[in-house]
Amino acid sequence: MTNNDEKPGKAPKSKLDHDMIRGLADLLEETDLSEIEVEQAGLRVRVARQLSIAAGAIAPVQQAPTASTAAESVESTSETGDLAAHPGAVTSPMVGTIYLSPQPGAAPFVREGDTVSEGQTVMIVEAMKTMNSIPAPKGGTVRKILVENEQPVEFGEPLIVIE
Repeated sequence: MTNNDEKPGKAPKSKLDHDMIRGLADLLEETDLSEIEVEQAGLRVRVARQLSIAAGAIAPVQQAPTASTAAESVESTSETGDLAAHPGAVTSPMVGTIYLSPQPGAAPFVREGDTVSEGQTVMIVEAMKTMNSIPAPKGGTVRKILVENEQPVEFGEPLIVIE
């Protein structure tokens, strides 16, 4: 018998706390984070999940309204305060901090009135020190930017309206 109470032929007991790992995984799910890392008593544990977001999941793709109804639509929707329901609303795919430009002091990706093409980066959401580009789900005109630079955002929060 050895001093550390291990039986010969048996693997040493794991130092990992499986309940802690399950708890971290649950925390990732609850907070929509992509990864989390903790260190306790010299043991470092990193739990990550792979997120795949389909382009259609970012914003619903619907037939674009005519130019005359587009302006009316933004105005009437903003009056009600429910811009997430607007057909051109681009929502945040995660919890994080929004950045309107690629770096401090740089020009913003887009301004109200700009024309964008499908796939063009319109903003960045930082989550867990990872910069995630937010692409335009369709081409059109930026009618309204609904967030401020460095503002915290929630999953599903409307960020911009493109028509």
